[in-house]
Amino acid sequence: MKVQIINNSKHPLPQYATPLSAGMDLRANLDAPVVLKPLERCLIPTGLSIALPEGYEAQVRPRSGLALKKGITVLNSPGTIDADYRGEIRVILVNLSAEEFVIEDGERIAQMVVARHEQAEWQEVEVLDETERGTGGFGHTGTL
Repeated sequence: MKVQIINNSKHPLPQYATPLSAGMDLRANLDAPVVLKPLERCLIPTGLSIALPEGYEAQVRPRSGLALKKGITVLNSPGTIDADYRGEIRVILVNLSAEEFVIEDGERIAQMVVARHEQAEWQEVEVLDETERGTGGFGHTGTL
């Protein structure tokens, strides 16, 4: 699938790291480093704008290594980029660690997955069909 992209950053286009990768790394596009204090959040620009085809979205997700090693994650994970959005992709990062984290220009801050989606058409009913689970919610099986 071809996706139009504008790259106003100083960095190469996102790419898949391996042939079977689902996500592409997004890089910070900064004029100066950003210090993210513990429990602080900030909006980090990427310098990228895309035009997805109808029926697709891009999901912005945390990078597992950054989350595990530094406690940095994407706050609204996954963040959704709709097919009709044409603005710059920016990532809401949060520091869940007890230490400051410095975001440098070009740092890989998140990953983006392009996925097909459907739009639901609601059909109001009086009763839903029965299932084995029924209304059982969080922890209903007795295991975590």
